[in-house]
Amino acid sequence: MKLSWKVVAFMLFLFHSTNHISLAQQQGNDEADDEAEKQPTIPKGQEHCKGIFIWYNFISRTKEFPRLKNTIAQSWAFKSRVTILNMGTSELQAWKIFIGFQYKEILVSAKGAVLTSGVDFPAPVGNGTYLSGYPQTDLETSIDTANELDKIQVKVELRGTQFGLKPPGNPMPKTIKLANNGYKCPSPTRRKASMYVCCVKDPKLQANKTTKTKFLPRQKGDLLISYDVSQAYKNNYLAQVTIENRHPLGRLDHWNLTWEWMRGEFINSLKGAYVRKVDISGCLNGKVGEYYGDMDFSKVLNCEKKPILFDLPPEKADDAQMGKIPFCCRNGTLLPETMDSTKSKSAFVIEVFKIPPDLNRTTIYPPQKWKIVGDLNPDYRCGAPIRVEPAQSPDPTGVEAVKYAIASWQIVCNISRPTKGNSRCCVTFSAYYNKSAIPCDTCACGCEDTAKCNPNKPAMLLPPEALLVPFENRSVKAKAWAQIQHFKVPKPLPCGDNCGVSINWHVSSDYKQGWAARLTLFNWKSINFQNWFTAVQFKKAGSGYERMFSFNATLLKELNNTIFIQGIEGMNYLIGKKNGSDPENDPDVPGKQQSVITFKKSGKTWPDIAKGDGFPTKVLFNGEECALPSRIPVSTGIRFSFSLSLLFLCKFVSFLLIQRLN
Repeated sequence: MKLSWKVVAFMLFLFHSTNHISLAQQQGNDEADDEAEKQPTIPKGQEHCKGIFIWYNFISRTKEFPRLKNTIAQSWAFKSRVTILNMGTSELQAWKIFIGFQYKEILVSAKGAVLTSGVDFPAPVGNGTYLSGYPQTDLETSIDTANELDKIQVKVELRGTQFGLKPPGNPMPKTIKLANNGYKCPSPTRRKASMYVCCVKDPKLQANKTTKTKFLPRQKGDLLISYDVSQAYKNNYLAQVTIENRHPLGRLDHWNLTWEWMRGEFINSLKGAYVRKVDISGCLNGKVGEYYGDMDFSKVLNCEKKPILFDLPPEKADDAQMGKIPFCCRNGTLLPETMDSTKSKSAFVIEVFKIPPDLNRTTIYPPQKWKIVGDLNPDYRCGAPIRVEPAQSPDPTGVEAVKYAIASWQIVCNISRPTKGNSRCCVTFSAYYNKSAIPCDTCACGCEDTAKCNPNKPAMLLPPEALLVPFENRSVKAKAWAQIQHFKVPKPLPCGDNCGVSINWHVSSDYKQGWAARLTLFNWKSINFQNWFTAVQFKKAGSGYERMFSFNATLLKELNNTIFIQGIEGMNYLIGKKNGSDPENDPDVPGKQQSVITFKKSGKTWPDIAKGDGFPTKVLFNGEECALPSRIPVSTGIRFSFSLSLLFLCKFVSFLLIQRLN
């Protein structure tokens, strides 16, 4: 049977149309699948979160070596994931979260984040830790990005070690929450191997709408570091680093600044500062060597992943190649504004080279894990860099115009109070009413060698003159004094304090209208302290400060009646110790300065000097908080009255016994 040409044409048309429709449907299904993949995965019932959704998922763990029978001591390698999703209507800038770890965890890595404290991995986080985003620091909104998942969500892959929880239990943290200001988080919802929370904006802490800007405002802190990019090219840029001391009692001497390059950058040149190591070995191989194959690396300054930078001496300030930067070249000294506001800032300019894939003028990532230390200064803990409004400076032409930086980041550092055994200075107490001086506590500044001494025994009481000699020369005096005063002598003897600076506070007199004390500084280090300062606080007696004789002193009422003390002209140089010719017969002599301070007794809080009100409750030297003794001198008058009471009681009991026998 023959088919007409019309029938054949119709069948061909029908086949073509059906095939076209099926292809269109398949394409539509593929697009639908792609759209489904772009949708974030969140727990059921949480789709209505109107803020920042945080989801912690425990993935797995395996037993580590060595294998132990003791469950508490056994270590486990764990993996988990934290998802942070912006489900609100406001961009989240410089996100930061807190994870309340509780099983002695040691965090080994965090892909997609860095530790906000700036410490390196592996890091102990058993008491909880803060994580900041890197390289994705901001989370945009679904509205502004048409639900582009890579811009509104970040996933942080965590790897670490935990202790003390055997299967089938899952080592879940106590809590998770958003740590950014202006948000409040309820208690997280817990599941067997996950927990999640929706953090929303706190209406009581709403930011001032009149100052709303594209970037975060500059933050407050004890020490502020600005990283301001002034010039940018395809493969390199110039940035000015400015360090400002904002704490009224903070300080840095001979500062050393370090950070970590995260994307293969290296330092080509510096002005206003220098590197501890001129090292180009890191540039000769790897990606840097491949991309800059024809570059003369002999002129490059530093290729270390973690360079250490330091300030230049004053004589380099006008050097055309190394200096000529405002606020540079001060030998690493940053004084508090309460002491000298003109010396509270330091700055230098750095030229940074980049490598692929960051070859773009606008692709700039600041270094991470910032840390700054001084000779004998406070312990500063620095956070992650935060993108802030570009820095402003006067136009170099001299006309009335303002020049903006291309991009600016701020690193906020705050002083951390030293923990027990981690101080670098200590205090001794003595008084006119007690023959013994109380030395610094045992291991006040740490103990490395405890083979021949006891780190757990309290320091032995001393005759006051023993404070003038090094600890290793005090043993004979301490034993002899214990024999005279009938004190027990521990075996082995307590370890020393191991502090570089000690401060003796001696209550010298107490009378009806006031009282007086003597302050003595001892420098047991080999370095000199120029323009030193110390500060003391009291519970009751500070407001009665009257006069200091050989030092300059100022009562800072706004700082809990802190007395700020510094040397007068000609006495502001605390020299280092002088080495003796014979350690046994001619010991080292510490650098020493001394002055008398007087107080008035007035006001409602009348200090009782005999009961300890004459001793400070906080002492600082060059910003570092010094370790205080764990005891204070006891008044012999108090001790004598106690003895009379005890004697009367004994006589009374004896009288009763005699009466009973009769």
